[in-house]
Amino acid sequence: MIFLLLLLFVFIVLVLLSIRIVKEYDRGVVFFLGRFRDVRGPGLILLIPLLEQMTRITLRTITMQIPSQKIITKDNVSIDIAAVAYYLIVDPAKSVIAIENITSAINQISQTTVRNVVGQFSLDQLLSQTPDINQKIKDVIDTHTEPWGAKVTAVEIKDITLPDNMQRAMAKEAEAERERRAKIVAAEGEFQAAVKLGQAADIISAHPVALQLRTLQTMAEISTEKNSTIIFPAQFMTTVQEAIKTLKIDSSKS
Repeated sequence: MIFLLLLLFVFIVLVLLSIRIVKEYDRGVVFFLGRFRDVRGPGLILLIPLLEQMTRITLRTITMQIPSQKIITKDNVSIDIAAVAYYLIVDPAKSVIAIENITSAINQISQTTVRNVVGQFSLDQLLSQTPDINQKIKDVIDTHTEPWGAKVTAVEIKDITLPDNMQRAMAKEAEAERERRAKIVAAEGEFQAAVKLGQAADIISAHPVALQLRTLQTMAEISTEKNSTIIFPAQFMTTVQEAIKTLKIDSSKS
């Protein structure tokens, strides 16, 4: 009786050891006596106790931080760059058989690739062509990870730290650029004003009375202030009389 109970106990333990539950986003890489057999899951999996072993591999996208590192750009500027990479396992068997620790391997190759690719560009290109550089880094990393059964979906440079002297130089450059644009706008305004004044002078020279009428209008505007005193020069009064005489002659002719 005791022997039967012992056998029943051993059988139950072996059954429990053979049962595995693999989630929807995982896969089980099964080895039989150390040799790769197949990839199983998701759902309930039965293993041969003591003869089969299973390694779980997730198929979800993994976010991997690429730590900040010092990089010298093509124009010899020392900067600190931090990035982030996204990858997922597309072949669970290769990710277990082809490499020992795929997460560590991708992290190391990502750091090296970021340093090598960024070093091929100048600082201005790095700041203005970031999407293209991200794509190039992704393509290079993806080439290395493909034999490991992993696919890199995206790489993003998330932080660029410049030296203090470079930040001051860029601030001065930006300020000089703003002053240049302001001077150009002011010069364009002066040019347009000069053109309009020239056109007005041509019209006034063709009609001398227009200048006197404009002067009278200006004086009328000044007279709205109660504390204003207007002095009419004698020659101006003579000119006004001539203007009035001209207007009378023109009205009589009409």
